Amino acid sequence: MSDPLTEVVKLLQPRAVFANPISGKGDWAVRFAAYGQSSFCIMLAGSCMLAVDGHEAVTLCAGDFVLLPTTPAFTISSLSPAAPVHLDPNAVGKQGEVRYGDRTGEADMRSLGGAFLFDAADPKLLVSLLPELVHVQGSMRLAQLVQMVGEEYTEQSPGHEFMLSRLVEMMLIEAMRSTTSRNAPSGMLRGLGDERLAPALKQMHARIDHTWTVAQLAPLAALSRSAFFDRFTRIVGVAPMEYLLAWRMEIARDLLRRKGLGIAQVAERVGYASTSTFSTAFSRHVGQSPRQYARSGQPANR
Repeated sequence: MSDPLTEVVKLLQPRAVFANPISGKGDWAVRFAAYGQSSFCIMLAGSCMLAVDGHEAVTLCAGDFVLLPTTPAFTISSLSPAAPVHLDPNAVGKQGEVRYGDRTGEADMRSLGGAFLFDAADPKLLVSLLPELVHVQGSMRLAQLVQMVGEEYTEQSPGHEFMLSRLVEMMLIEAMRSTTSRNAPSGMLRGLGDERLAPALKQMHARIDHTWTVAQLAPLAALSRSAFFDRFTRIVGVAPMEYLLAWRMEIARDLLRRKGLGIAQVAERVGYASTSTFSTAFSRHVGQSPRQYARSGQPANR
């Protein structure tokens, strides 16, 4: 059966644009302006404080992973207060190790901080799935991934770029797994955390080409049609058939952009018996015809 989280990662095709080793010692604080893109922090050793605008400050410890899908303004600092140094995140790139506070001696804190680039046409998909701040802690699996990332950056062994891209994918899945609960915004992840809706969602993704109806999906959730419709709409944020349409269009865009399939083939793959019906639905949803989209490889502004 198709796994929805795997499907999301395949559609996004994440990779790290850069990731700088960051260390700190003594009392220090750095204030970053809003970045607007997805970024992450991997704690390798020690601890520090992270205060993201609009959220309570959190303590980050070794093995923690933080994902900011849109990266609002934030302050990262030692556990003791200090006057912050203001930095522009757009001026920060892959520049080797960054040191905060006392520049001599062994660091109190070591981490990796970086930004994601998504090869997918619409990285807003990730933003729609996750809360503004994802902080994963106490996960042995994640701690192992963090350790492997640190080793790859330290050793720079042959094939390290490929290894890092795969590790980034796995960490992203762990971050999404951690939000399949009430702390996720309305959407697929929230639905997967609901024991009634999860079976229906998994079937919808596994058989995206099937002509699903609410009457067919409701028994999978052990609910009446009206109860299923209401619960799905409340938790996922859209009606079942609207959700199905959106995912069909995401998959269609990926097939048109990367697989080089003909429009008729794509239409069949996503559940349309008629090419013209598919083209009309695609144009209405994406803002371009399938042929225009396939040629440009870029979505229209939405």
